[in-house]
Amino acid sequence: MKNLFIINGYDSFDRAKGELNRSIADEWARLGKYHFQVEQTTVVEGYDIEVEIAAFKRADFIIIQTPIYWFSLPGVLKKYIDDVFVPGVFFEKSNQFGRGGLLKEKCYMLSVTWGAKQTVFNAEPNQFLQGLSEDQLLLPVHMTFDYCGMQKQPTFSIYSAMKGKMNETNWISIQDHFDSYVRY
Repeated sequence: MKNLFIINGYDSFDRAKGELNRSIADEWARLGKYHFQVEQTTVVEGYDIEVEIAAFKRADFIIIQTPIYWFSLPGVLKKYIDDVFVPGVFFEKSNQFGRGGLLKEKCYMLSVTWGAKQTVFNAEPNQFLQGLSEDQLLLPVHMTFDYCGMQKQPTFSIYSAMKGKMNETNWISIQDHFDSYVRY
């Protein structure tokens, strides 16, 4: 059986306590248990670097569940990456910059929540996000995983997350998105 590793990277603030991201991570785990051995880490609850490295080594598929704060990852998730993605395990020096990744057999997916509405992405170039897509805004995150050799899968996004409620369409969307990975 293949292994699924889910990393929940939310941080907790008075205005955003992480309930939505916890719910989504739990749903990925619920769906995954029928097809994978599932491991989960919730970064804000703490982690042991060696345990996390071992989980990455076992994983075939990694889901990073995270809100996007100020167009980037929460600080706790960035620190997790800085702590866990160590040389000699995740990457090594290469003659070609960025091509020394050691986790080439692994796939990852970003599952993100945005405070923004879906309509602000891929909009007109004169708008605030300058016509960029979600993945274009997340390019530094994708490059981090690519640097480690991991294979990108389509990003999953939930929009208007500050409203804090999942509707039936969102849950169906998670199921449909996950079903495409079961074939992976």
